[in-house]
Amino acid sequence: MVDSNHYEILQVSPNASLAEIKQAYRRQVKLFHPDSNQETADKEQIIRINAAYEVLSDTETRSNYDQQLKDSEQKLNSRQQRTASAQRHYQATKHAGKDADELIEEWLRLVYQPVNDILSDILNSLEEQIDELAADPFDDELLEEFQDYLTSCKDDLKQAQLAFRSLPNPPSLARTAAHLYYSLNQVADGLEELAYFPLNYDEHYLHTGQELFRIARRLHYEAQAAVK
Repeated sequence: MVDSNHYEILQVSPNASLAEIKQAYRRQVKLFHPDSNQETADKEQIIRINAAYEVLSDTETRSNYDQQLKDSEQKLNSRQQRTASAQRHYQATKHAGKDADELIEEWLRLVYQPVNDILSDILNSLEEQIDELAADPFDDELLEEFQDYLTSCKDDLKQAQLAFRSLPNPPSLARTAAHLYYSLNQVADGLEELAYFPLNYDEHYLHTGQELFRIARRLHYEAQAAVK
């Protein structure tokens, strides 16, 4: 699933006025609420719409959110530049006639190692975050810290996905690449599930997210074993 920010969910410009945001909120709720439109009813979308409006309708929270978007965009641009640099490096060395062993070494260094490190950091950090949240799942400060953690994980995951796509995997490491690919996908789905909890406090999303992380961890171990 592609991430959408609050402005995209309400279908308004980042420069929209409060009146425009309120109007868009009413329009979106009317479109997806089951009491007004059975054909397009979507409970999950209503949750996202309410969350977006709660942030954008308050001047202070909107300002903080805008800064988060700006910071994320800057990080993404920086990572894309690094990935583009790695791709140019690969093309230059490819034409220089590198042999199979050198290509394997390059893939391990530029793709496997950074993706492996990021996956390890994300997968090993979740249980601690869940334990901290369990102290009081309704505490605003704990919820905010949990949301910040999920945002950080999503940013790191995007970096791993860019690195994974930066070079074609050597045929001899196809098994490793496949396990990494599916592990990344499971982490992405797990983060999506976990992100729903702060919106409605339904622990089902926490359990589902943890299960997806367990699957991702198993795939990650298999990727590591295939390299050895």
